Amino acid sequence: VLFRSKAPTSGPAGGSRSQVMTGQAIREACQALLAGMKKPDGTYRDYAQMKAEDIAVHYVGQWTAPATNCDENSQGSPFSVYMYGIFMAQVAVDTATGKTTVEKMTLVADIGSINNRLVVDGQMYGGIAQGIGLALTEDYEDIKKHSTLAGAGFPYIKQIPDDMELIYVETPRKDGPFGAGGVGELPLTSPHASVINAIYNACGVRIKRLPALPEKVLAGL
Repeated sequence: VLFRSKAPTSGPAGGSRSQVMTGQAIREACQALLAGMKKPDGTYRDYAQMKAEDIAVHYVGQWTAPATNCDENSQGSPFSVYMYGIFMAQVAVDTATGKTTVEKMTLVADIGSINNRLVVDGQMYGGIAQGIGLALTEDYEDIKKHSTLAGAGFPYIKQIPDDMELIYVETPRKDGPFGAGGVGELPLTSPHASVINAIYNACGVRIKRLPALPEKVLAGL
């Protein structure tokens, strides 16, 4: 109850909307605070001066995304900020065993302006690593066998290449905080598809059901 009184429910953190929604609300609150602090001569009041002049020191920021629901023909604008990316996987396939090794991953990402590069890098590296696991080892079909991370084929550190290149194309988003967009989902949109395509280009085997386990690749060969 206390949480909702301070920060009313505004939807889930899905859709890579957290930075856009909370970022814009924070920006709005900060702008209101700066407006209250500003003196007529352009300088700023400190806390004591604001209290002495009975000027508010707490401000609430609100922001509503300029989006609309889709109509009966699935036409509309349900999101206001999108992400775009291109993945390239370089793999080696052992034709004697069918085992695939990812040697390098490259991601060209357009997520708007970057507000915190360290955090964005972390999201990208983590998502790419998940994509490699999804492509090569992870399988959750058998609940009894795959109810643990190890049993489900969670990738170990040696299965993730040290060579991961991130290239950012910063195109400011009109509706993002200081031009930023979301970043959570982009790195896991299709790195697995790039790995599967690389396997096909390497040895001619097209895997149509993930993961691309060695026995599947070997059977294709």
